[in-house]
Amino acid sequence: MTQWAAGEGPREKLAERGPAALSDAELLAVLLDTGYRDCNALDMARELLGQFGGIAGLMCADRGALLACPGVGPAKYARLRAATELARRQALSAVAEGDVMNSPQATRRFLHHHLGNRRREVFCCLFLDSQHRVLSCDDLFFGTLDGAAVYPREVAVRALQHGAAAVIFAHNHPSGVADPSAADRRITERLCAALALLDIRVLDHIIIGRGQSYSFAESGLL
Repeated sequence: MTQWAAGEGPREKLAERGPAALSDAELLAVLLDTGYRDCNALDMARELLGQFGGIAGLMCADRGALLACPGVGPAKYARLRAATELARRQALSAVAEGDVMNSPQATRRFLHHHLGNRRREVFCCLFLDSQHRVLSCDDLFFGTLDGAAVYPREVAVRALQHGAAAVIFAHNHPSGVADPSAADRRITERLCAALALLDIRVLDHIIIGRGQSYSFAESGLL
């Protein structure tokens, strides 16, 4: 970052005009801080974004792929992962502040942070109290690109452990398409039936795709 004249670098631009004024590459350059031989931080940021297909691809890249890139060592890798986790936690805190039913956009924003960059399918559950406040967000089942095996009994046990009165299910489609499959519909029906026996309400099942989401509740499927 010291290669720019005063006032010309991404850090100075951020300080003077705010982070929204920076491009993806400039924001990434601030995180990287330095480049490598004959490549400054901004050029390195552009290389990484090009190689991984943008911010989303970069942030879900595995450790080995990132460390194989020129100039990316353990310190830069740690900064990238820390930035991703901070964004996820900020989004969760916005959801946890009150009734999730009063802030559906905040809930979806969190789920995009939590699931949107996963390279395999993950099924998670937001466990809620009687006031629809978040008790916990648990990743319960993990699959391949083709799906995850979901077991209603395990969901019910975890709900009872948390003392949940209601739940919101969510999972991602690594393909990027958020439309529900026939299997998604079947497992939602099975989960609803299992939790109904325990008087635990299923408020929604949200599928996260690439920049899009699908709500079972909004589509009249719950």
